[in-house]
Amino acid sequence: MPLALGLALRNSTIIAITGVTSMQYVNRTKKGDGMPYELKDRLVVGVASSAMFDLSESDKVFRNEGEEAYRTYQEEHRNEPLRPGMAFSFIRRLLSLNDLSPAPNAPLVEVVLLSRNDPDTGLRVMNSIAHHNLSISRAIFQQGLSPYAYVPALNISLFLSGNQSDVLEAIALGLPAGYVMDSKKIDDPNDTTLRIAFDFDGVLADDSSETVMQHGNLAQFHNHETANVMEPHGGGPLKQFLLKISTIQKAEELKRKSDSTYKNRLRVSIVTARNAPSHERAINTLKSWGVIVNDAFFLGGIEKRLILEVLKPHIFFDDQSLHLAAASQAAPSVHIPFGITNQPKTSPSETEESETTNQ
Repeated sequence: MPLALGLALRNSTIIAITGVTSMQYVNRTKKGDGMPYELKDRLVVGVASSAMFDLSESDKVFRNEGEEAYRTYQEEHRNEPLRPGMAFSFIRRLLSLNDLSPAPNAPLVEVVLLSRNDPDTGLRVMNSIAHHNLSISRAIFQQGLSPYAYVPALNISLFLSGNQSDVLEAIALGLPAGYVMDSKKIDDPNDTTLRIAFDFDGVLADDSSETVMQHGNLAQFHNHETANVMEPHGGGPLKQFLLKISTIQKAEELKRKSDSTYKNRLRVSIVTARNAPSHERAINTLKSWGVIVNDAFFLGGIEKRLILEVLKPHIFFDDQSLHLAAASQAAPSVHIPFGITNQPKTSPSETEESETTNQ
């Protein structure tokens, strides 16, 4: 697309989610098989170009020289592939699990690119996707806007972005979003597995128990969890993502039963600051969701980085920046800015002043 045409499209939104040309659609409709492509039964991940690729050079041009220089830079480098970013290895490995699908036209995993670029400057991102041989054909380009509003429409159970503001806004709307931090990369080309690690409270579960902890102390937290041991937690931002991952684990089990040589590639771990006796409610909650994880680390205050350095997950999700500061040195890390631990801290004097004002 010429740059002039791109400039004419600067305020436009392009959504390309069909994966077929209009002529293909017409021909299919004539044959009676032109049903819409359904996403509800698949694991759908939305990923921003800022999480997928290293955009540091082009971002520097934008910040230092402005939009027009950025557009020129992207046009001049449109056929120069972008280097992999923090979420690249996770996305590539996730897509590789589509070979478990019983039909080639019914993948278990769909990845949709969600980009703040306009369609013209976004061409470099799409060219990079093709260069890296990633099976991503669906994209949303919204010049200067975050497309997270389309997360529910596309049944996306995880939205990853390197734009912290976008993630905060998405979480505030109740969407399953995560901020991809600058972290240690893990991508051994000889390793075909996918290891995913989650914190529990504020990520998979809601923050009701964490609220007890923040308003009380450790003893009160353990007493609360013991009293409610058989009561499943409410779901947190990534519950649905975990449930979809679980369906792929079940597909692997079916594959292993039919092929004795097959070795499972997907491994799911819980890495949490919980310890006994509060561990039992977490386990019972996962069972009530129909989920069985491969590993659970109940650390009781031990630094998570020590475990992650051995576990080497391709992605780790946590809601607490304090934990992630160290964890990001060991593994690709994603901040889920959800719940009480991410609320602005209010000092006692501020609380008293607010109460006086409200009376």
